[in-house]
Amino acid sequence: MKTHSSVPSWQNDPTARAQHGCGSCTDHPGTGMAFSRIRKLDPPSRGVFRKAAVMLCSLLTCLFLLHCLADRCGTSPVRATSGRAAGLPERTKRLAYERTEESFILAPPDLVAGRASRRFAGKLSPLGEGSKKLPQALIIGVKKGGTRALLEFLRVHPDIRAVGAEPHFFDRNYENGLEWYRELMPKTLEGQITMEKTPSYFVTREAPARIAAMSRDTKLIVVVRDPVTRAISDYTQTLSKKPDIPSFESLTFKNRTTGLIDTSWSAVQIGIYAKHLDNWLQYFPMEQILFVSGERLISDPAGELGRVQDFLGLKRIITDKHFYFNQTKGFPCLKKAEGSSKPHCLGKTKGRTHPNIDPEVVQRLRDFYRPFNMKFYQMTGRFFGWDD
Repeated sequence: MKTHSSVPSWQNDPTARAQHGCGSCTDHPGTGMAFSRIRKLDPPSRGVFRKAAVMLCSLLTCLFLLHCLADRCGTSPVRATSGRAAGLPERTKRLAYERTEESFILAPPDLVAGRASRRFAGKLSPLGEGSKKLPQALIIGVKKGGTRALLEFLRVHPDIRAVGAEPHFFDRNYENGLEWYRELMPKTLEGQITMEKTPSYFVTREAPARIAAMSRDTKLIVVVRDPVTRAISDYTQTLSKKPDIPSFESLTFKNRTTGLIDTSWSAVQIGIYAKHLDNWLQYFPMEQILFVSGERLISDPAGELGRVQDFLGLKRIITDKHFYFNQTKGFPCLKKAEGSSKPHCLGKTKGRTHPNIDPEVVQRLRDFYRPFNMKFYQMTGRFFGWDD
């Protein structure tokens, strides 16, 4: 009797088994078909899921970033991410937050658009601070002409910032350098003018070239006064410090018998204005030099200050209302000084009583200065009336 096996005949044939997709089937009865069916029903591997999740996260992140840039991110990066990605898986939210934060750090939308962020508005140049600049205008002379009064009057103007003390940079401290000089200046804001005054500059031979080397655009102001009166005032100041100096008359002449004036004496030499001006005109055009009358600075301070403000390109803010005449001092004072609500007059060193000078010596000096004065009038185009 022939025994029939329950195993299909094709399982005993390797070629047939391969055609049936059962290359790994065993010889045990009934197992081949089971294993074959199990392999066909296996789900996709974890790698497939992982790749799909990463692709989904990337797609969502890209969509979020595009949307954020489209509406210019009206909220902060953190709030935008947490709000708009609220429904995303945790990993997706974290990736979105990191990429969004990075994009804001590298290229904030406000800056990409060429506009400063609102939180920086008004902070690019802090108000009230300003910076130190080299002076754009100088009061260069002359000694005992009224330079201190002019400077104090000008400091009332809100667009002028000036050094109080005389720096003496271009005559005594030039070797210290321009940075040293700049540090002496007050801080100024945009549109304000930095100034200083040193009356000895006008008679210092090296000063014009040195100032021109700093800036040929520097505006120069010279306060001039009747040279005879100026010489007496100069002597009076020296006398207050050195009571034992020789008399004015003896210092004026090299030889009083011959009447030869001693031009080496600084009190006399400073008043030869035309000679000093020749030196300045080698470096600066006359249009950049303003001559202020020391006499008119006393009789009409507002008028002379108006000319100065025009010369500096400033609005005429300093007017008659800023002055009152002090009968005791004999010259005008400010009703309100810079940074004060009180009247202000120049100190006791100003307006000293002059000693009595021999009238003959005064006349000799007037005769000496006359030709120099006439030349000065012609050079400046202004008649000062010192020879009337």
